[in-house]
Amino acid sequence: MDTLRYTLRKLLYSVPLILGVTLLSFTLMVYFGPDMAYEKLGKNATIEDLEREREKLGQNKPFIVRYGNFLQSVVTFDFGESNSTNRKVTEMFSSTIPVSILVALPGFVFGNLISIVFGLWAAYHRGRRLDKGIMAGAVVGMSISFLIVVIVFQLLFCSSSGLNWFPSTGWEVGMNLQEFNILDYMEYVTVPTLCTIFVSVGYNTRFYRAVFVEELTRDHVRTAKAFGCGPVRLLFKHVLKNSLIPILTRIILSLPFVIIGGSIIIESYFGIPGVGSVVYDAIVNGDQPVTKAAVVCTAILYLVFLTLTDILYQVVDPRISLK
Repeated sequence: MDTLRYTLRKLLYSVPLILGVTLLSFTLMVYFGPDMAYEKLGKNATIEDLEREREKLGQNKPFIVRYGNFLQSVVTFDFGESNSTNRKVTEMFSSTIPVSILVALPGFVFGNLISIVFGLWAAYHRGRRLDKGIMAGAVVGMSISFLIVVIVFQLLFCSSSGLNWFPSTGWEVGMNLQEFNILDYMEYVTVPTLCTIFVSVGYNTRFYRAVFVEELTRDHVRTAKAFGCGPVRLLFKHVLKNSLIPILTRIILSLPFVIIGGSIIIESYFGIPGVGSVVYDAIVNGDQPVTKAAVVCTAILYLVFLTLTDILYQVVDPRISLK
């Protein structure tokens, strides 16, 4: 019951933040975004044609009326139709978000798991060769552009000039249980996953190592080590367990951007029809309904996962109270 009350109170307190995010994003799109009437009619359109198109799109209404309509679309979760494709925005998101999750999730999960293991061993051997070697590899992963990594891995694994083990583009994986083929899925997702792991391990390892180094200085860890606790038991029972709060924070608060943003570079270069590609095309084409939906969905997911993080804090450490 306490958890339910806390969740409802947290979501209620999030309403002003949602209003602020929607107001700011809507203002920027209205006053600094492209003129959709001009984009649709082209440079040869007359002033009368532009005015008729703006009236059709509702751009000639007062700002407060347009913002009220936008808030209504947020509440009803009906963002209308895309100006570029004339498809329902909710249908576009519902068909592309699962693809982005299937593409991004393996790299996200394995990238964090590998980073945690590397961070533990680097922290335990702090200042030694193993630590320096792991951190040098992390710096390499951070220094190389993600775009370069994608191009190199694509040439290495997907082209006739390389191993040519995997398809270079496309996404022919069924999206329902009857059509879904795990072998096809692994074939298309392996190289994008390797790209994500290569880059994310560098950033995550440095963060996790810093957390684990701090935990290794605690009195209870030094006491366990003095009483002969082995390295595996010490790291996983005493260090990792007591470092779960910053780890959960980093992982869970990254999920909204994985779900909505996907990996625009990966989806573009591998021809994957995910939500990242949809959002990128909407930004390039000035497709405001899709852009608004992306901003709102990201903000809502962020608040939901922030609430979930606070609840998981109490599960990890019962001493933390939900107030």
